[in-house]
Amino acid sequence: MKIYEELQARGLIAQVTDEAEIRELINNGGAKFYIGFDPTADSLHVGHFMALCLMKRLQLAGNKPVVLLGGGTGFIGDPSGRTDMRSMMNAETIQHNCDCFLKQISKFIEFGEDKAIVVNNADWLLDLKYVDLLREVGAYFSVNNMLRARCYEQRMERGLSFFEFNYMFMQSYDFLYLNEKYGCNMQFGGDDQWSNMLAGTELIRKKTGKDAYAMTITLLLNSEGNKMGKTAKGAVWLDPDKTTPFEFYQYWRNIDDADVMKCIRLLTFIPVEQIEEIDHWDACRINEKKELLAYELTAMIHGKEEAEKAKETSRALFSGEGDDSNMPTTKIAETAFIAGKVSLIDLLVIGNLAKSKAEARRLISQGGVTVNSAKVDSIEKVIDRAEVADCLKIRKGKKIHHKFVLEESK
Repeated sequence: MKIYEELQARGLIAQVTDEAEIRELINNGGAKFYIGFDPTADSLHVGHFMALCLMKRLQLAGNKPVVLLGGGTGFIGDPSGRTDMRSMMNAETIQHNCDCFLKQISKFIEFGEDKAIVVNNADWLLDLKYVDLLREVGAYFSVNNMLRARCYEQRMERGLSFFEFNYMFMQSYDFLYLNEKYGCNMQFGGDDQWSNMLAGTELIRKKTGKDAYAMTITLLLNSEGNKMGKTAKGAVWLDPDKTTPFEFYQYWRNIDDADVMKCIRLLTFIPVEQIEEIDHWDACRINEKKELLAYELTAMIHGKEEAEKAKETSRALFSGEGDDSNMPTTKIAETAFIAGKVSLIDLLVIGNLAKSKAEARRLISQGGVTVNSAKVDSIEKVIDRAEVADCLKIRKGKKIHHKFVLEESK
């Protein structure tokens, strides 16, 4: 099966501009394509994961990736799919985030001569003169068409700033620049990026007469779409210091039953033929499918050793099997205890299971906290030092497990 047909079989392709031409380019290794990553945080999240997997698949098929870090567009922020304006970042934060992104992307993509390149649009966007940009790019844009674009539709009712309105110009100019300087002929992105990508493709065709193509990939989960991993609460990061390998594993182990096969097709590198066999497993094997998905993705991000540890810990929690030593753990200092006791509210905050005491109180009062298998409904609950010394286990909701142990004395 050729790569384009494999992408179709996996359900990856959402929209394309010129299917016959794109199919031929990709199948023959003739695509020099780019995917952009705006540095909105200091780590990639699972919302970026699908784009990285697509980039890797295409590179393995002989196509040439161009990784575009948004050091320039990061000063504006993409309004696509948002109901409010992004917080503005300073230059130092943007550069730091770009450095973090590149370190993580390098685990997926092979860089080097005739392989893949990385560029930063700050190198050309920040030196542009506004009037020159309007003359070079602005004349090719219809304001009427821009106002109908999907990337702006969620913002029109609440108000779209002129600052963000320029984002489509910037992204389109990126494609034009990459086309002229590096011979980049194709752009990939999420389905929510379709309007921006069409604008860039049309800009190249109108301004240079060259062929340029765009393809968007389908949204990841039925229930959350392209918001997956992007929300401030419970974001799932690729950085193990922000989301541990166990937490990453558990995220995939606990996804909705209806999304399991979709994620296996979209994200894993299991051969399509084998996936079709898995799809026909008996319904009682749904947890086996989830374990397979969680293991494959955790191994891809964190390595097989961490994936094995996460699987063992997960089994220990849910089936009484395996080793729970890799469960997320917080060490409690002796100073946290007053007369040998600490409040459950304080423990939840110390272990980052709640962002504040007020949130901890809500969790407890709503029945969302279990201590050593016993549900707690009193916000007055206190924990003895001896319980922590014996290894205290707290569950938040149904899926988040955490251990508390005493900090070793120095």
